Amino acid sequence: MVVETPQDPARILLIDDEPSVLRAFRYCLEDAGHSVATATDAAHAEDLLQRDVFDLCFLDLRLGETSGLELLPSLHQLAPWMKVVIVTAHSSIDSALEAIRAGAADYLVKPCSPKQLQVAAAKQIRARRIEQRLEALENGDSGSGAEEMDSGSPAMKKVLETLRQVADTDVTVLLLGDSGTGKGVAARELHRCSSRAKELFVTVNCPSLSAELLESELFGHKKGAFTGATENKLGRVDQAERGTLFLDEVGDVPLALQPKLLRFVQDREFERVGDPVTRRANVRLIAATNRKLQEMVKQGTFREDLLYRLNVISIWMPPLRERPEDLLHLAQTFLLRYAGSYRRPARVFSAAALDAIRAYAWPGNIRELQNVVERAVILCSGETIDLGMLSLPESAERQARPRIGDPLSLEELERTHIRGVMATASSLDAAAKTLGIDVSTLYRKRMQYDL
Repeated sequence: MVVETPQDPARILLIDDEPSVLRAFRYCLEDAGHSVATATDAAHAEDLLQRDVFDLCFLDLRLGETSGLELLPSLHQLAPWMKVVIVTAHSSIDSALEAIRAGAADYLVKPCSPKQLQVAAAKQIRARRIEQRLEALENGDSGSGAEEMDSGSPAMKKVLETLRQVADTDVTVLLLGDSGTGKGVAARELHRCSSRAKELFVTVNCPSLSAELLESELFGHKKGAFTGATENKLGRVDQAERGTLFLDEVGDVPLALQPKLLRFVQDREFERVGDPVTRRANVRLIAATNRKLQEMVKQGTFREDLLYRLNVISIWMPPLRERPEDLLHLAQTFLLRYAGSYRRPARVFSAAALDAIRAYAWPGNIRELQNVVERAVILCSGETIDLGMLSLPESAERQARPRIGDPLSLEELERTHIRGVMATASSLDAAAKTLGIDVSTLYRKRMQYDL
């Protein structure tokens, strides 16, 4: 029989006291592309669940002298996310109803054909993936739905070229740049262009939690590990399995948690809070920060070895003021997006509004532009957004990008020029060569100008 391989392989646990049944089920599910583990009794099953994460379990109703229904509560406690299908050769309406009431997701009668087994597995895996997607959406994550990035800016074209060169590897990438420059969007672009694009893109917002809560959020916890831990919980690492894990603002990870994060970054190994079992993760890791990590290392607030492990490939995201070619395109994109979502009539900017957008320095970068346009769309009652609707700071506080001949000091011009060259250069060596200085001089200039 030719078995069609599914697009969504899963981890499946088989629990049955008949070795021949385990073999037949295992071969059938493995031929369909799934990863399968088997257990002949409750103790073996519980041991496997302590060490691995399963999406689905096929549980025999009669395990020797015990009932599979007696094991069901323990399975739900160890892995509340796992779907359980009861399998039995002694079917009856009463036993089926009892299984469903006890929390089973479905009921399968032996003997069953390979096709029936595959269909039952596919149905539950589909349900599990929908739950994972909903969990991800609740946390602001997504799968492969990120929009493709584009840019007319030489600085951003260089960034996009590098992103797409490294996307289809599993190398760790560190995204650097000011707040609002699009580091999160770049991380999603890496995921979109990778072989993991069909899996989840999961974000951990590092500054939002204490060290203890961040560890639980990242790695998960065992029931009873701390007050309020009422059940076993998967962490974001488990949720990102086979996909991409994005550590946003990794510079804010508390020092106490950094050794465990280092181990995970280096070996992809971790333990859930309150659980001594070591687990391995198959995830792509991307990190981002607006912090100067080298300075934090000198101050003793960030581990040097962790920086080295994160900084395999680093990509600097240029600020919006150094991407003038993208300004109007981004503004128009945001205008149309919010006009559609809020059902507002705004469609274009006035000439004065466009001039103001070009002239303003956008210290808050893309995020500031997005917020300004969103507010203007909401307030606009006609098709044209005028200057007054943008609510930008007073014109005296606006400043266009410095140019040669502007009334600026040489120091200000040098700072801007060095930043611009670094934005388009492939490396610090290349930037130093373009500037006509050696790398050590460029390093001193970066320290001097806080670049």
